[in-house]
Amino acid sequence: MRGPHNLIRLIRTGATLERAGAMEAVLDAFEAPRHVRIVLRTLAWPFQWLAIKGDTDVPPLPRALTALGPAYIKFGQVLSTRPDVVGADLATQLRVLQDKLPPFSVAEAKAEVARELGLDADAVFSEFSEPVAAASIAQVHRARLASTGEEVAVKVLRPGIERAFRKDVDAFYFAANMIAALSPASRRLRPIEVIEHFDGVVTGELDLRLEAASASEFAANTAEDDGFQVPTVNWAYSAKRVMTLGWAEGTPIGDNTALDAAGHDRQKLGARVLELFLNHALRDGFFHADMHQGNMKVAASGDIIAYDFGIMGHIDEYTRRVYAEILFGFIQRDYKRVAEVHFEAGYVPADQDVDEFARALRAVGEPIFGMDADHISMGRLLNYLFEVTERFGMETRTELILLQRTMVVVEGVARSLDSRVNIWDVAKPVVTSYIRDSIGPRAVLGDLVKTAKVLARFGPRLPGIVEAALIAQSETPPAEMPRPWAWLIGGVLVGGLATGAMMMVSMTL
Repeated sequence: MRGPHNLIRLIRTGATLERAGAMEAVLDAFEAPRHVRIVLRTLAWPFQWLAIKGDTDVPPLPRALTALGPAYIKFGQVLSTRPDVVGADLATQLRVLQDKLPPFSVAEAKAEVARELGLDADAVFSEFSEPVAAASIAQVHRARLASTGEEVAVKVLRPGIERAFRKDVDAFYFAANMIAALSPASRRLRPIEVIEHFDGVVTGELDLRLEAASASEFAANTAEDDGFQVPTVNWAYSAKRVMTLGWAEGTPIGDNTALDAAGHDRQKLGARVLELFLNHALRDGFFHADMHQGNMKVAASGDIIAYDFGIMGHIDEYTRRVYAEILFGFIQRDYKRVAEVHFEAGYVPADQDVDEFARALRAVGEPIFGMDADHISMGRLLNYLFEVTERFGMETRTELILLQRTMVVVEGVARSLDSRVNIWDVAKPVVTSYIRDSIGPRAVLGDLVKTAKVLARFGPRLPGIVEAALIAQSETPPAEMPRPWAWLIGGVLVGGLATGAMMMVSMTL
């Protein structure tokens, strides 16, 4: 599927980019060498008659990608989360991509529901509206369950969308391999890995069971969060191509006039959006990575309602601790500690100079702290931080880039609600609380308890491991104690300490 026949698709793509005036921007973003530019533009120019014109009121690159169809729209959206690949300017341009396409009919939607659920859609739903939103992969209908009368949102994949995406993704792989072959310099941008990342994102979005699982996990994590709601998944009427959620009734968070008319406090809403996002990222390590204004409403109670869980971010516990220490160090203006954290985590190679790195970080932080509160941006701080760490040889970390991109979007939402929201005032208590709970003495005790639980699970095997180690030790001179034996002693000591800690905790409960 990834053979030369994909050249036809790529020629049409190049012609559309050339006609829209976007080809130069793309080549600049990928730092294409002169010979590659000549080849691509020479191939594209004569075939502009194959190009799709698109909406001339839209900027060149979004115009071209929108004209080329769903896979290209989604690819542009994914690239907007990767400024490390396309550069900050192009990533900003791609954020304006509107994931909207003409809807398919209600009859087709009901037919998809019937095929997936094995039930007559008219028997399941007493009401089933025209599409209320239509995007590149799926569309949403407002419906009512016949059995309970509950209002629900029914998301249905576009008919044939999997096959259409597969064709374009195969062409993307073909293009990435060509770029890597023609331009060795481009390999540092890892074009094939970028397409693999995109392929993974799209594969996840084309299975609505995965989105339903994300919504369910997100709802469980945030059940105790004041002022926040996640619609409930109705698993009985959800499948691979159909997902049913509780209907989210509220005012769009991007409509300030309507929010004011409803009596909502936009200043509090702006702070809450930021606080919620930081809590989800740090406390849970699982956050909504597409938290723009189109994916949030404000309920009559003032609660923020999130929906559309196709793109979620995940950060493991260790990375969360590192990220929190970095943020806390910047908040405290302790640049030496921020530098040390980068080295301790292995983000920056050990052969770099920690003091020189700390001075570079000071150059990032101090100008931002000199700004007025309404100009301070954590997203900008993280962007500058990535530029500095790249100079010091830090490897790209996709999960942190997604976090940074989402932070920028969330800040934009918060500032649209309250232009003078102070990012640091909102962030400091969240980060400080996380530091206290995850890095202090309580966290150390918690880690020991977790270690004890792991050892307890392997308890039945420990005697055999110890016996084997003792036999090996009896056959080895003491001066040449094998490394596994040394590790065993260390493990037993740690296990003993952890078990004791767990017993102490249980006695205090």
